[in-house]
Amino acid sequence: MLRTVLPVWVLVAVGAVLVGLLAAPREYFTWLPIVLGIAVLLTFSIQLAIVRRDGLVTRAMVSVGGSVVILFLATVILGMLAVAAG
Repeated sequence: MLRTVLPVWVLVAVGAVLVGLLAAPREYFTWLPIVLGIAVLLTFSIQLAIVRRDGLVTRAMVSVGGSVVILFLATVILGMLAVAAG
């Protein structure tokens, strides 16, 4: 299962870091939902491309759920940075 979930989580973590590095602090909360949308699309693309259909819902749930947790942590960190930046 992790073979199909980890690439999405890595993409979400990289996307969150890129948002933190490239976006203005007031735009953090505009770009983070876009990262989540891309993660959802990637999740379903990967899951539907797999020949084995057993556990599709579980794999998709773990992938999207983990992405939400990663983006929650990124939101907390970037929110503190945005408040500190003024």
